[in-house]
Amino acid sequence: MIVKVVGCVVGVVGSLLVYGILQERIMRSPYDDGGAEESFAHSVFLVLCNRVVAASVAAAALVWTRGAVRPVAPAPAYAIVSASNVVATTCQYEALKYVSFPAQTMAKSAKILPALAWGVAVNGRSYGAKDYLVALGVALGCAAFATTGEESESSRNGARGATSGVAAWGPAYGVALMLAYLAVDGFTSALQDELFRGRYRTENVYNQMLWVNAFSAAGACAWMTLWDASMGAAIGFVRRHPAAFADCVALSLASTCGQLCILYTIREFGAVLFATIMTTRQVLSILLSNAIYARAMTSRRWLGAALVFASLQSKALDFSGGGGGGGGGARSKSAATKSSSASTPRRSARTAARRRATHT
Repeated sequence: MIVKVVGCVVGVVGSLLVYGILQERIMRSPYDDGGAEESFAHSVFLVLCNRVVAASVAAAALVWTRGAVRPVAPAPAYAIVSASNVVATTCQYEALKYVSFPAQTMAKSAKILPALAWGVAVNGRSYGAKDYLVALGVALGCAAFATTGEESESSRNGARGATSGVAAWGPAYGVALMLAYLAVDGFTSALQDELFRGRYRTENVYNQMLWVNAFSAAGACAWMTLWDASMGAAIGFVRRHPAAFADCVALSLASTCGQLCILYTIREFGAVLFATIMTTRQVLSILLSNAIYARAMTSRRWLGAALVFASLQSKALDFSGGGGGGGGGARSKSAATKSSSASTPRRSARTAARRRATHT
């Protein structure tokens, strides 16, 4: 048992630490490879690499487990989820040109806020007082972290690869991208719940992972060939800078490995250990990024981070009890008359795994 727990911790934390550091390396640091320095400016290409690798691994997993490969939902359902998924992830990568990785990590912790809003709007759910208190704690912590202000590095690096008009806005544009990411990502989660837990219910996470990522890869490819015609420029960049292509592939492998470790951790040990590991990973990601890029953490930022992580961990502990007590947890209108066993922690944990398997 101890060996399994340690393996899960190392797998999840290690994979996602590499994923986070590579995000910042690719989007914020120039490549030279013995020639002139160039900055990577093709966020959609990074999404494309990520989705191709994830879809390939999911297909291999289905073959290995002899799972059903046939799609469980019609093409339009996958297309809608995939479109919002590509937009959200592109905003996430693009924002790193303008805000530091620690600031982005804190902002991503605020996913609970749009999740509550979209849960009510799309899924018809209602939430208890504790859910809103947790959301308030996360919001206050993120505000304390953000309002301390980015170092001058943000102003130096924030406008790289951008047009002069965008460069003038600097970090403010990065914040706008993160807000767009949170809103669209929350919508994607709610839509996946509506489609794959209700109308086209499936317990095979690899099937959903395969088709959502395959449609996302097709959407990213269409974006780069039909919308902004950037495919040629992206391919030209990675040909001139092989190290950039190696980083893109490594990031995609780390992300996919992290998702598989997440699925295994939740299946074997439940949501509380998973949430604890993810909180630890966020703290380590911030510390490692600050160490690599020589950033200082003020006491106000530490306080904000502690408030966010404490709020999220309290939610996880409440969740371990089945979302009872104090009105914690959400219930859909259609499920209000069903037995409470329909929303057990294990089922909800599987749902969280499905989201993460297609959202990175």
